[in-house]
Amino acid sequence: MRHSRAAARRLTLHPRRMLAVGAVLVLAAGPVALAPEPTPGAATPAASAPSSNPADRGTELYLQQCASCHGEQGRGTQRGPSLIGVGPASVDFQVSTGRMPLSREQQQARRAEPVFSAGDIRALVGHVASFGGGGPQIPRVAPGSLASGQEIFAANCAPCHGATGAGTALTDGWTAPPLYDATATQVAEAVRVGPGLMPVFPSQVLNDQQVNDLTAYVQRLRGERLDRGGNPLGRLGPLAEGLVAWVAVLGLLVAAARWLGRRAEE
Repeated sequence: MRHSRAAARRLTLHPRRMLAVGAVLVLAAGPVALAPEPTPGAATPAASAPSSNPADRGTELYLQQCASCHGEQGRGTQRGPSLIGVGPASVDFQVSTGRMPLSREQQQARRAEPVFSAGDIRALVGHVASFGGGGPQIPRVAPGSLASGQEIFAANCAPCHGATGAGTALTDGWTAPPLYDATATQVAEAVRVGPGLMPVFPSQVLNDQQVNDLTAYVQRLRGERLDRGGNPLGRLGPLAEGLVAWVAVLGLLVAAARWLGRRAEE
């Protein structure tokens, strides 16, 4: 019993010794970050995560990226036109091709990488549609006839975009862009809304099946990108490339004949 009581005394630590031991353990474990106690009535900072509600997300994106030019209600300003009545197809085309929002004011918006994700684009399209006014809906593209599409392209598109869809220069600094990066939906949207100097082709001019045919042919051009005559030379075609080859050969023959003539005179 005496030995047990002595052992108990040795195992029992004075409170001051317990504090000292605790301090040693804390120092050995390294610094510990303590969270400050919240102040009563203070607001907790919220994480800057995008809204899960598409309507709220569309409003947020529009106010951040579009309202400064088009106005908070889409009525337009001196820096940008009204968006009332442009329709979902127009908004989806401009945003999905990276033409909008503009980083700086310019005459013609150029194709670029989209700023928004696919989900954000849908939310933004929905918000602009809430301004009212109707406008073309985003087309639902279906398979089409390549033969019919080629005829439609030659009659309506090739004069500006070129026979191969490579694009050409227009007047006053405008250009008809190449079509190789356009998706099927973007081609159909451009037909219905007429971006830039491009004319609008409503259903009275080209019905939905004709738009499908045209889209199928443009996608064929996009998939091929063939230069059948060898070096593209601005995609002028085999005839122009053959002519250039003949001119080069004749030039070499003339230069060789003159060199031989000088050698003979020596």
